[in-house]
Amino acid sequence: MEQKLDKQRIQEFARKLFGFYTSGVLTLMVDVGYKTGLFEAAAKGPGTSEAIAARAGLDERYVREWLCALAAGGVFEYDAALRAFSLPPEHAVCLTGTSSRNLAAGSQGLPMLAARLPRIVECFRNGGGVPYSEYRPDFTDFMDASWRLLYDGLLIKGFLPTAKGLPERLERGIRVADLGCGTGHAINLMARHYPHSTFVGYDLGEDAVARARAEADQMGLPNARFEVLDVARLPAEPKFDLITSFDAIHDQRDPATVLRRAAGALAPDGVYLMIEPRASSNLEDNIGRPFTPYLYGVSVLHCMTVSLAEGGAGLGTAWGVETARRMLDAAGFKSVEVVDAPGPQNSIFVCRLEVR
Repeated sequence: MEQKLDKQRIQEFARKLFGFYTSGVLTLMVDVGYKTGLFEAAAKGPGTSEAIAARAGLDERYVREWLCALAAGGVFEYDAALRAFSLPPEHAVCLTGTSSRNLAAGSQGLPMLAARLPRIVECFRNGGGVPYSEYRPDFTDFMDASWRLLYDGLLIKGFLPTAKGLPERLERGIRVADLGCGTGHAINLMARHYPHSTFVGYDLGEDAVARARAEADQMGLPNARFEVLDVARLPAEPKFDLITSFDAIHDQRDPATVLRRAAGALAPDGVYLMIEPRASSNLEDNIGRPFTPYLYGVSVLHCMTVSLAEGGAGLGTAWGVETARRMLDAAGFKSVEVVDAPGPQNSIFVCRLEVR
């Protein structure tokens, strides 16, 4: 017997599905605004498309259609009588400036990931994965832009103080390593703020390490250095008093080995700060949470596939706190405290070899 369909439910889901497509297109519009400086131009005050285009030095016809899209999408407000568009100051906070609340750079992720979609579809049919090398250099650009303002605003005052006494130790002088350092901005910020401590960043990407070294030189940081290294081969000596990793463990080929290596390279009284996406390891606990669909999707399009490409574990972006705790325990950490990071996207794991 044919099942009778609920017509209202069909209509509701069709609207929801088209909402997905609309959000994707609007994300690309945000990316255009981020790359062209249109948000900064609009934030100077209300204006017609001609005025805003003139401020940005861009073609008016394209700017007008862009403004229409974002006004219809609720990003801009529109005064029909004056033909003027305005960017509410609350919206401008999320789209302009140097605050960690500026989220505009995150829009780069969609076109970067979409460019690899044909290769991902092949993996659905044939297995395997898409290696990191096929995501460069734009993945490096995306990660740098997405994390740079977060580091600027939250690293010193938000992330590091979660480990009690750590800022004071950094001020006195300790040895620090960052695993999967990317373009090295976190290391360079810490090295500038804590001149008595020494810092080293490790990353597989030669392009990222080159940018990290260039920034350290430009900032005049004799206490910061960078090496191209697979952190699954992190040596046990010399020991570090602080080891950090920012969003870098779940997509490793062999995350269990990386965590064991981190424990092996940590001084007995040291601290390992692991910042990872906030999620449960259980799907049923993630359903209904606002950010987890994004985590699972990014996992398919990047984090899981780069691990599987190397025959790795393929943990996935939403590996979750339960799995993380089990793996940290197996790696040798006797004390693990999980703290919500500033903002809703990440958790901070404060890990020690000794129980306190």
